[in-house]
Amino acid sequence: MSFDSVVILDWSAASAPTPARDSADAIWIGEARGGAAESTYLRTRAAAEDWLGARIARARADGERLLIGADFAFGFPAGFAAGLTGRAEALAVWEWLAGALSDGPDNRNDRFAVAARMNRAFPGLGPFWFNPGSEIPDLPRKGRARHGYGPLDDMRRADRQARGAQSVFRLGGAGAVGSQVLTGLPVLWRLRAQGGVAVWPFEPLDEVPVVLAEVFPSLLAAEVAALIPEGSRRNDWPVKDAVQVRLLALALQRLADAGALGPLLAPDAPDAILREEGWILGVGGEEALRGAAAAVGDAALPPHPEAAAPLTPPRLRDDCFAMPQGVGWVPVDDALARLRAALHPVTGVETVATADAAGRILAAPCTARRANPPVANAAVDGYGFAHDATGAGVQRLPLHPGRAAAGQPHPGAVPAGVALRILTGAPLPAGVDTVVLEEDTATDGAIVAFDGPVRRGANARRAGEDVDAGAEILRAGHRLRAPDLALLTALGVGQVDVHRPLRVAVLSTGDELRADPGADIAAHEIFDANRPMLRALVAGWGYTPVDLGAAPDNAEAVAACLDQGARQADAILTSGGASAGDEDHVSQLLRARGRLSSWRIALKPGRPLALAQWYGVPVFGLPGNPVAAMVCALIFARPALSVLAGAGWCAPQGMTVPAAFAKSKKPGRREYLRARLDAEGRAEVFASEGSGRISGLVWAEGLVELGDGAAEIAPGTPVRFIPYSAFGV
Repeated sequence: MSFDSVVILDWSAASAPTPARDSADAIWIGEARGGAAESTYLRTRAAAEDWLGARIARARADGERLLIGADFAFGFPAGFAAGLTGRAEALAVWEWLAGALSDGPDNRNDRFAVAARMNRAFPGLGPFWFNPGSEIPDLPRKGRARHGYGPLDDMRRADRQARGAQSVFRLGGAGAVGSQVLTGLPVLWRLRAQGGVAVWPFEPLDEVPVVLAEVFPSLLAAEVAALIPEGSRRNDWPVKDAVQVRLLALALQRLADAGALGPLLAPDAPDAILREEGWILGVGGEEALRGAAAAVGDAALPPHPEAAAPLTPPRLRDDCFAMPQGVGWVPVDDALARLRAALHPVTGVETVATADAAGRILAAPCTARRANPPVANAAVDGYGFAHDATGAGVQRLPLHPGRAAAGQPHPGAVPAGVALRILTGAPLPAGVDTVVLEEDTATDGAIVAFDGPVRRGANARRAGEDVDAGAEILRAGHRLRAPDLALLTALGVGQVDVHRPLRVAVLSTGDELRADPGADIAAHEIFDANRPMLRALVAGWGYTPVDLGAAPDNAEAVAACLDQGARQADAILTSGGASAGDEDHVSQLLRARGRLSSWRIALKPGRPLALAQWYGVPVFGLPGNPVAAMVCALIFARPALSVLAGAGWCAPQGMTVPAAFAKSKKPGRREYLRARLDAEGRAEVFASEGSGRISGLVWAEGLVELGDGAAEIAPGTPVRFIPYSAFGV
């Protein structure tokens, strides 16, 4: 039995999200491929289900063979499944639990109530036990309080052979696994329902890309202990859970690569036991498993936090674009609000030198390591002195020996009534709080004279006058510019945490499209204008464009391009094929294989905006007409991509100007007209509103936005003009 990759899942039944920092007793996922391992920390079961669902989808799309091992029991002791469901099959319990358990995105769940309900299917009291402190009818607090629930064993046959295994009926306390089983099996049931997934040892494994199997990382307890440095404390690096999942994934992958995994998948147990109780992968083959674990060595250790790979946020929820049932045409403002609420950053975080961070988006606030200026200093060339020693009229102060310069501070104090030669930027020495400008003085080298009185603190900068040490100077989500780099450097910030650049794939669709504008083409063919336009927009917004080319009107060809985009990018922009016609393969494909929500936006120019996900990657289906494609990209894609990139929502800033045109507008749709300002600052609009008139995009310098209602525009009527620059163009 061969697998390209092995994923190991360490589960948690926590009733709230686990800490933001990598922690023990939480959800960990280890993945091995080609002798290398990665580990991922997830705070909620919903995030883990999304991660696993996307990983399964990617395996199916890539034709990959994937083994997923989960560290909780897949079955219950013999007799339980039949007593609960009437069928002596473990998968019958999976299905029952998937319909019974409520488990929210914040980890809140009703597993104890579900366990009590399961107990009521059996006589007496039991078999589940332990509750969190509140009295739950039919769920005893202590295991010894159980009685009369039938001839059920507390342990499965595989549990008795796996040293350290616990009863699946124990819901709490040290080593308890029952709660993991109740919360984990519904997730696996839903993942299995995606298709292309078989569960070992309940189902045939041939001809399926993904196999789910029960594992027990503690089979490698000794090998894990040997890898963790002595003196490690709980939650310090490395977290034991991270090492366990990486080591087991590597060991199983090594066995699979060597063709030695087959014996572990053929345990010595009766078929009836395997069908109802399941089995633990590796039990009965511990020697081979431990030998493989010993061979992989330190590859199982995660990187030290100082050299750790960037964290990757969870992908979007599958239903994030869903519109309420019965919603028809959606006003632009409502659509933007719904889009804003559905999105969050999807890019990982990395640390870069401040000098190399231009254009990057901050992932965390920046605080000043030192003040600016760090000490009080002179703002001009002149003479410094103590203000209290001066007064009105002509002042004559003897000169103190030496001078103060920016790079050569004066070493001692300056006595009261004495002045010191001081240059711009020089720290004020002790005894100096005021500086008189050199041009306002006269001196013979021994005495300096000037007119008084002089304002206390004149021509002197106080420490922290610009920024105090410890002050927050830039917020998370800010895109770094040249002046930001100057400020950060001045304040001693040598490194910054930034989001990885967003990768945006661009795809055009249509049989009529040709890519090379220098080629000779047929009359019914057109050059693909949208793709270079959208690539340029993406690059101008500071993201990395990924060119997916132009796909013909063929579902499989479009699917192949979307698959490539899902592998290489964080978001996908398509143009064409997003409506409901015979050749609109993008929307048909997204509806059949992805998660499509076709938003009918009350917008002109523009048709329904197709919002979807393809294997977890958001897809923005733009119209095929270039003008409509650009307008929809500016109005919808730009702020959405900004959120995905970590910069937050960016609304364009417009201005109110007089109209230089006349128009009678009907109610029901918001309109965007190609426009520019004339010599008098009035907005004039392009002669045609046709969506195919690309020349109007070039003629224009921005867009005039007309509201959703009816309007009569005459020359001089105030209208809102949004320059291209407000859209980042």
